[in-house]
Amino acid sequence: MVEHGDIRVVHRGGSKINFREPVITSDSRFLLCASGECVKVFSTSTEECIHDLRGHTDLVTGVLLKPSNHLQVYSCSADGTVRLWDFTDGILIKTYVIGYPIYSIYASAKHEGVIFVVTATISDKRTESFQLVAVHLPQSGDQLVEARELSAVLSDVSSNPAAIDFGRGGEYIASATGLLLEVFFFKKQKAYRFALKEDNKKGGKNTFMCISCHPKDDCIATGHEDGKIRLWRNFNHKKEYTYTTLHWHHNAVSSLCFTPEGTNLLSGGIESVLVQWRYNQESQKDFLPRLGAAITHISVSPDGALFCTSHSDNKITIIQSCVKVSAVIQGLVKGESVRTDLMVDPRSKSLVLNGKPGHLQFYSLQRDKLLYNLDIVQQEFIHESGLQQFEVVNAAFDASGSWLATVEERKQKDAELELNLKLWAFDEQTQSFVLNTTISAPHEDRITAMCLCHAAESQTTMLVSTSKDGHFKAWQFAAAAHTEDEGPSWLCDFVGAYHSMVPQCCCFSADGSLLAVSFQEVVTVWSPSSWELLTTLSQPPGAIRNLCFGRLSCSKYLLGTTANNLLCCWNLLTCSLEWSTSMDVSLLLADPMSENMAAFCCQAGATDLFLFKPSEPRPLFSQKAVCSGKVTRAVFAPREEMLESCEESSQWLNRSQLYFLTQYMDLMTFTTKAEEDRLMAASKQLVIDDTVAMTPFYLLLGKHRQHENQDTPSGPSAEREPLPQGSVAIKELLQTPAHVLPSTSFLCSMFVRSLLISVTDTSEESKRAEEEMESEKEEEDSEGEMETSSSRPMQQTSVGVGAAESADSPALTKAQVRELRRVRKLDHSWITGLLDP
Repeated sequence: MVEHGDIRVVHRGGSKINFREPVITSDSRFLLCASGECVKVFSTSTEECIHDLRGHTDLVTGVLLKPSNHLQVYSCSADGTVRLWDFTDGILIKTYVIGYPIYSIYASAKHEGVIFVVTATISDKRTESFQLVAVHLPQSGDQLVEARELSAVLSDVSSNPAAIDFGRGGEYIASATGLLLEVFFFKKQKAYRFALKEDNKKGGKNTFMCISCHPKDDCIATGHEDGKIRLWRNFNHKKEYTYTTLHWHHNAVSSLCFTPEGTNLLSGGIESVLVQWRYNQESQKDFLPRLGAAITHISVSPDGALFCTSHSDNKITIIQSCVKVSAVIQGLVKGESVRTDLMVDPRSKSLVLNGKPGHLQFYSLQRDKLLYNLDIVQQEFIHESGLQQFEVVNAAFDASGSWLATVEERKQKDAELELNLKLWAFDEQTQSFVLNTTISAPHEDRITAMCLCHAAESQTTMLVSTSKDGHFKAWQFAAAAHTEDEGPSWLCDFVGAYHSMVPQCCCFSADGSLLAVSFQEVVTVWSPSSWELLTTLSQPPGAIRNLCFGRLSCSKYLLGTTANNLLCCWNLLTCSLEWSTSMDVSLLLADPMSENMAAFCCQAGATDLFLFKPSEPRPLFSQKAVCSGKVTRAVFAPREEMLESCEESSQWLNRSQLYFLTQYMDLMTFTTKAEEDRLMAASKQLVIDDTVAMTPFYLLLGKHRQHENQDTPSGPSAEREPLPQGSVAIKELLQTPAHVLPSTSFLCSMFVRSLLISVTDTSEESKRAEEEMESEKEEEDSEGEMETSSSRPMQQTSVGVGAAESADSPALTKAQVRELRRVRKLDHSWITGLLDP
């Protein structure tokens, strides 16, 4: 057995970017958010990920700008450390070791050198409680510093970061938990507590959900479970406090945030609507509706230019202060579970799985970015808890990516199951999938499995679906037989069953000549061309969970896993069991680019991976505990460029890469150390030189000149006239103050002409040179034909006079030069006859 060697399991994206409130930098250029064990830095203008701040060994639970330095940021983690980063360069500056898991982090400009963190209270109680602790950061030159000077500020606080906030720039801190609001004044070192009743008179629930303090006034805004917002005032007196109530949200308020000047209050909830309340004029509200999913967090940039909202579908929306969406950063959409398998689109090579409700998401594995969502259900999703709506539960591609099959279902209380089978054709013009056929109620019960095959013989695509109703059906693409208006569509070609057993899974062979369908403990093998039952394969008791045909040289094998923890391999030539082994296989899949097969086995709360060929009893590769929990979704993705690994342990990674989803919905993959080093080197080459400002003029002139200098040849050809760098247009653009420049339309044509190399000038110069050479030859010929000696000095004198005149006189026009040459060619010998006595 080959152990893993230098092969490692690495994170390839998919982590939640909506886990904690995002942070916008002071200049509104970057957005930082916690994402798994790292902090991602995004550009607010291009939506691209600039840096991954990696260093934490556990989940990052908070991100916070350093109040005294707007270019640095704190991050806290469940690994018990707080790290200080330079986010512009992606450099770790310092690590503070706290020693306890940290759930959130806060800081204030008035408390320099001190950060506030929420940690668990050490107690014997069964229910976990939390406390707010002040951490004094020691001044040290070391990169790793232990911060042991801790002092408790508040006890019994919430672990939710939205339930604690600083007020008046750090004069007090407010905490809300359950039905209790607590305000602690640092100057007085005194806390005031205010309690609400569990239910109000109208039956609303008063539980605190979130809190936000006004930056300049003594006002605290609290959001509640019943959708109300309360504005608390006079809370520095126990008995004289007051509050006013605002109500728009019909469900719990999940996030509140004041703008930096305190002029507006932002609120959001499950309605997917951002509400902007005018402070002290709460009757005036602005709305930004249809944000796509429930709002979980709201944050504002320090300069107030940008807002951003996190959403339950793992999305961050960047909004301008004029309440207009400017950018959307979409991560891998997180659902409660992935109902469809992980698939790879053969055309775009993107990962395909459940997206937001009623959609399939196409996700780029190379860029860790969502490409687009395909609306399958094509119905408006209603954000209301407890309402049953259509959900995509199954999907499958054919080998070429020309067809996509989807299944959607809805099961309401006291109602029959609603099923729709949809077939989508890829449209070359729109470069997207277009609905071709909708089949309502394709089966009488839930569909358990589905597979598409492109048969080589008939050149038609076939779809097979299995259902709990005891049947499997074959659907074929054919022309309509009824009307001329109807185009080609999908029709049912065959319905199969076996002894009234329930089919569980199905699989086509690589060439489409065989179809395997499992009926509980029996595997049936069919011929799709004639729908003849060829053979049945039985095995020790236990329902079949997975079926998979071998590929290439191992195509004669059929593998299956059972509920009794057996992995079986049948030889289709002999119709007998080739081998079997005892393994609790949670997932079995084949590599489409090779003979390799992967088996994920769950053991002792962790998942092991075994990679093997059906023809060889010895595994090619194995790795213990690739992740905790059970792996139920994985896929082989073909590589764009084949690797050239010579080591036996990593050759299975040459043609394709194995991706899998953990129970926490993290997308993981296997890679070698050499590949990681190559990717790291490539990413460093893409870093832009920060010493030069990336202005439009630098892109136009600087880069062009650099390439020109590199490409300049040596020798006579290098004497070509350079670009007119000192032209009037460039000087005027670069040296004149912007407020006195003329309009851009006026300067544009002049500026563009100055960058061009004139082709006409060079051609005219060559023409002039040729004409001069011809005229010189003609002059020599005319001089040879002259017979009298007296004409020669006359000619020499006239030529000398002409040269002197040309030196002193301004440049002649083309017409004047031609006329002068014509005059020179004339015979002036008759003058000598007049001069003779």
